[in-house]
Amino acid sequence: MSWYAYCIAERASFPELLRHRRPMPLTGINGLFGNQTFVFPASDLAVVVSEHTSEDESRMDQQAQRDHARVIAECFRHATVLPFRFGTHFDDDDSLRRSVRSNHRHFIHNVERLRGKAEMHLKVLVDDIICPETHKVLAGTVGKEYLTSLRESASAQRERQSKARALQLQMHRMFLPDAEEVTCKRAGEGKMLLDIAHLVDKKHVERYQNKYTSATDMLKDCRMQLSGPWPPYHFVHRHQQAQHSTN
Repeated sequence: MSWYAYCIAERASFPELLRHRRPMPLTGINGLFGNQTFVFPASDLAVVVSEHTSEDESRMDQQAQRDHARVIAECFRHATVLPFRFGTHFDDDDSLRRSVRSNHRHFIHNVERLRGKAEMHLKVLVDDIICPETHKVLAGTVGKEYLTSLRESASAQRERQSKARALQLQMHRMFLPDAEEVTCKRAGEGKMLLDIAHLVDKKHVERYQNKYTSATDMLKDCRMQLSGPWPPYHFVHRHQQAQHSTN
């Protein structure tokens, strides 16, 4: 039987597995396409799965992505989970067990590192250093004028990076996360977006949310958006090996 994989966790998080060696139904949680989810035991770990068929490949749409995330979020409510990427599946029981066995040390390390942790997702929109006109001027110049424009553009790029680093540092000092993942990109006309994932202790989520409220009052020149707590998607170091998977 082919299995679609959602996440991996400690076997002890699922008491129904303590006396069983075969996959057990996970009550109250439906997977992709309304399929029954199961907890698949693998040594001292467990993989949350549902049945998977070749026909399912053509049905992997946005709703399936939402259902994938929903199952992980439900499991995250009572266990430390390591999410699999959307689309990960295994051809049969043996391939699933081999993957867990070959990555066992890595999985255990990640579970220990992320125990009791949650991810908070922060988006910060600010004015960009480089305006759209800068790119238009650079594209329409030649010769000495081109070289001058190129130097000005490079200088502006350095200013953008400095501004992004300063803002990232400011966010770090405000929220004091255990770890962070940050990306910066242009967003629309004259705007720059910092996409920040913070790893925090679950017990401190309310404190984090209070800091966010204070930050929105302090940083009037920023538009901020917060979501979470989420499973620690950005902080799982991935080495899962699945056949015919997107992982």
